Amino acid sequence: MSQDSLEQAARNSEQSSKQDTPNTRFRTIEPSILYFGTPVALISSLNEDGTTDLAPMSSFWALGWTIVLGLLTETKTADNLQVGADCVVNIPSPDLWQHVEKLAPLTAKNPVPELKAKQFRFEPKKFEACGLTPLKSEVVKPDRVKECPVHLEARVAGVHHLSGGRLGRLGGGVATEVEVLRVHVSDELIVKERHIDPEKWSPLIYNFRHYFRLADRELGKTFRSET
Repeated sequence: MSQDSLEQAARNSEQSSKQDTPNTRFRTIEPSILYFGTPVALISSLNEDGTTDLAPMSSFWALGWTIVLGLLTETKTADNLQVGADCVVNIPSPDLWQHVEKLAPLTAKNPVPELKAKQFRFEPKKFEACGLTPLKSEVVKPDRVKECPVHLEARVAGVHHLSGGRLGRLGGGVATEVEVLRVHVSDELIVKERHIDPEKWSPLIYNFRHYFRLADRELGKTFRSET
């Protein structure tokens, strides 16, 4: 094939590729939340009377054995999680989403804060109200959630106040840093003694106020994977 033919073939291929590529357009929007698919956690914390409060959340991330919990200040969990306080980060599986949703509109704050009064109601007995079972922890005081496949017993190492005008309209927030002290995982999810099998485990995902699970098919794995 001549040089001219090769160049023409390349131009044709490039033109065909451009025609096959969708014409992506963008719009500027202002969504009320920015939850682009994050795992759900149920946080167990200790009330003043020694009972365990339980609250759902989806603003958290982990680095090593340190987890940062994003909490609105107008919550009982934020009140309970002062520096040195105990907690449990319980990770539910997708089949528990209805229990999580029963828990979602409940608060242990009495009276209910004005910002939450239209959508939330006071309920001191959270486990009973959402049909979950308390399980005694080993190294911290709040109970774990028996039905959750993963329990992370932890202690608060720091509380950092967050800023931002939009967050302020929600009453403000804190980033609560907790150090994980002990990890409990359902037996059927463990592989090679100390790893969680990613083919068997899926967290409950909170995606723009809808509940999802991870896709069933793996895309690949990082070069640092040990399983």
